[in-house]
Amino acid sequence: MSDTILALSDSLPLTCTRTGTCCHGKTVCINPWELAQLANAKGITPREFRDRHCDYGGIRLLFNNPPGYKDLAACSQYIPGNGCSVYNGRPLVCRLYPLGRQSYGSEIQYLHRGNSFTCLDGCTSVLNLPKLTVGEYLRGQDVSAGETVSDTYLEIMQRLADGAFALLFESGLAASGDMQTLTLWLRLGNNSPQEMTKYLGIEWIDRLMLPPIKFIREDPRSFCEKHFEFLQTHAQESFGLLDTTNAIQSASGIMMGLALHLGRALGANPAYLIHHWITAAKDLESKEPDTE
Repeated sequence: MSDTILALSDSLPLTCTRTGTCCHGKTVCINPWELAQLANAKGITPREFRDRHCDYGGIRLLFNNPPGYKDLAACSQYIPGNGCSVYNGRPLVCRLYPLGRQSYGSEIQYLHRGNSFTCLDGCTSVLNLPKLTVGEYLRGQDVSAGETVSDTYLEIMQRLADGAFALLFESGLAASGDMQTLTLWLRLGNNSPQEMTKYLGIEWIDRLMLPPIKFIREDPRSFCEKHFEFLQTHAQESFGLLDTTNAIQSASGIMMGLALHLGRALGANPAYLIHHWITAAKDLESKEPDTE
């Protein structure tokens, strides 16, 4: 089914209700800032929220509450008859629903799949409300902070991947004829989220999803930048003095694994990402000067 690209001025029957049809049977991935925001709304620490309500190290909300709408499992934050228990801290994907969002550099597109809003089947009362433009809907859902975070973490995802590239090329590993590192990257790109969580290990998962940074909703970009500085410091401490091929390969795998796991938290497809990055690495390798 094709996606329809929507302009901010398009008029659609968009409004937010709390009847819960959109809180059942979905997959909701969250980034580290959203995890902190959800915990803040819940009144607990990010670690407590992650351990109680998330899967795969914190990148996905659990849908483990009793079935409701269409007999689908409810989100862990959904309260029957009342709606979302963390409504003010809900993630960007929940604020946008039923729209999707794609970022192409500075160009942002809002999408909808199909010709009808199937989520309105259980919310027929909203059909009698005035229509909103997409722009009005987005303002009403207060998406600006979440969009800033999503775009900033996409930049950080690329920086983490760049760290994997640096370990491959600046260490001389690529010049030595190494092929195992790209093979490792390919395997990581096809890992399930459970396999990736296990591969990264609890210390790196905690660094990725539970940065020791105070959550301030009004300053989302600063949170993300401080988080990257935190990750970069630990990467330098862990990988700054490697002297064996195996150690460099392993370090490159960790950096690439962090980029891919963060990408999944942002809604990206790891298999697509790794194809793009391996192609870029091969292009760089072909341009490396002959050292013989």
